[in-house]
Amino acid sequence: MLNISQRKTVKHWATGLFAWLVALILFFPILWMIMTSFKTELQAISQPPLLFWETTFDNYILIQERSDYLKYAFNSLYTSVGGTLLALIIAVPSAYAMAFFPGKYTKDILLWMLSTKMLPAVGVLIPIYMITQMGGLLDSIYPLILIFALMNLPIIMWMLFTYFKEIPKEILEAARMDGATTRDELRHIVMPLSWGGIASAGLLSLILCWNEAFWSIQLTASDAGTLAALIASYSSPEGLFWAKVSAASTMACAPIIVFGWFCQKQLVQGLTFGAVK
Repeated sequence: MLNISQRKTVKHWATGLFAWLVALILFFPILWMIMTSFKTELQAISQPPLLFWETTFDNYILIQERSDYLKYAFNSLYTSVGGTLLALIIAVPSAYAMAFFPGKYTKDILLWMLSTKMLPAVGVLIPIYMITQMGGLLDSIYPLILIFALMNLPIIMWMLFTYFKEIPKEILEAARMDGATTRDELRHIVMPLSWGGIASAGLLSLILCWNEAFWSIQLTASDAGTLAALIASYSSPEGLFWAKVSAASTMACAPIIVFGWFCQKQLVQGLTFGAVK
């Protein structure tokens, strides 16, 4: 029989092993994508799959020759940063008002906003496409910035609302007694105390905007196409070029994976803040 100390050790190792197993399962598709990007098209579709092959960089060279990767990458950057900033500009004062000046239907409004995330994007494709077309904004980054901001606004609102609710109201009451206006409260008290929450919400929104593919493919072409449009361009009536798609996907995912790796602490904090009281 194991004693208490040995049981804790076994439990610790079993938990760690299970966590590594889950991590490997989740990471395997990304690893397979990277491996496929260094194969030829014949090697990519071979059966059984090749685990050992002669590495080639032809797919990456072809992508650079066929299309301007940096143009697509900068379009993704502009739309992601623009959509995130616009969402934060709307969400910060709105969440402040709902957190510190709640009304009878504040929670209902927040739930309604969150429910809009359940609407399938294809359900509003035709009206948004027609509005964009009539405004002469097809293949432009500006509609994407607006759409990305509105898509992520409910999530950012909920995150900031949770952060703002954790700020002691006594601090704001003391500021009001000293003559602080609503603008002063938001600018000099609420925002400095909530920079961690605002940064976490912004990071999450940036990642969601970067990974958005549906609207990027539907509303853009060569001029304002994002990396999602670059990946989709390697699907043709002749078939799907797996090696080239994998190379394009690797080049699209690499920046945001590295970014998420360095910001993982802030992301986890933002997603779990307020979950445990």
